[in-house]
Amino acid sequence: MAQAKKKTVKKAAKQAPAKKAAVKQAPAKKAAPAKAISAKSGAWTKPYIAKPGDPVRIGVLGGSGIYGMAGLTQQKWRKVSTPWGDPSDELLFGKLDGAELVFLPRHGRGHVHSPSEVNYRANIDALKRVGCSEVISVSACGSFKEHLPPGTFVIVDQFIDRTFMRQKSFFSTGMVAHVSAAHPVCHRLGDALEQAAKDAGITAQRGGTYLCMEGPQFSTQAESLLYKSWGCDVIGMTNAPEAKLAREAELCYASVAMVTDFDCWHPDHEHVDVASVIRVLLDNASKGQSLVAHAVKYLKDRPAHCHQGCDTALENALITAPEKRDPKLLKKLDAVAGRVLNR
Repeated sequence: MAQAKKKTVKKAAKQAPAKKAAVKQAPAKKAAPAKAISAKSGAWTKPYIAKPGDPVRIGVLGGSGIYGMAGLTQQKWRKVSTPWGDPSDELLFGKLDGAELVFLPRHGRGHVHSPSEVNYRANIDALKRVGCSEVISVSACGSFKEHLPPGTFVIVDQFIDRTFMRQKSFFSTGMVAHVSAAHPVCHRLGDALEQAAKDAGITAQRGGTYLCMEGPQFSTQAESLLYKSWGCDVIGMTNAPEAKLAREAELCYASVAMVTDFDCWHPDHEHVDVASVIRVLLDNASKGQSLVAHAVKYLKDRPAHCHQGCDTALENALITAPEKRDPKLLKKLDAVAGRVLNR
């Protein structure tokens, strides 16, 4: 027994140096904290700068029922990181008719984000960050007009914003900017969508006012009657914040509202319910994708500058004096306002 004990002690003594060696090597494992620090300091996707001759890159925001884009070749989903948090989903990159399309499902695949919880800043920043110069928004809506029944599309040109829970500007304390939102959509994109609707055989009205409500509940009847009395054409829950943010990001933006129902103002139709909305929505989804596909041929030869000035919206909008600007906020604006901040 004593001999066995001595052998055990000797064995332990021989192994002891190995333990010391392990302790000496431990400092080599200190690489992990550096990653965490770099991520906190701004490890978002680097802004893409288009080169002369590069194909036009068109962003598409798909609303309820549209979680992909038919006709795209070379499809690839890619994660894009922004300083404003995560976009609604990964971005789908692909090619269509000589142009590059970047599709982003506004509510995420499987519809996981409520309208009030969508990270609109991250979505618009992500599209700008990957090199999109135009953004087409396709979304479901309710109608306030008899002549706009379910299945009709409205190429919106004005918004009334009744939302109050959204982050609707990239600018704040330390970097203040005021852009004009008088004409919130790009007429050139509207022209392309109008012609595309004709080509695709889709009934579409050019022009209309979109009332953007908070949601996620549908309107009360009193609210619906009020909005109708204001002369609004359609009602939805997403597009007004997008239009404002797209203007700040110097993107050309257009909105196509796909009517799924008469809002609850209509005395001869049932009140809005999800089942009836989804039936029309599924039919609208395929037509919405067809509309975008037909619009590409009118958008792939983009002029050098937007005649409406969408691409220079920040030219005289920055108010904060250079010496008073917040460096941290400026870093976050690298994609959105890089054109004016980096010159």
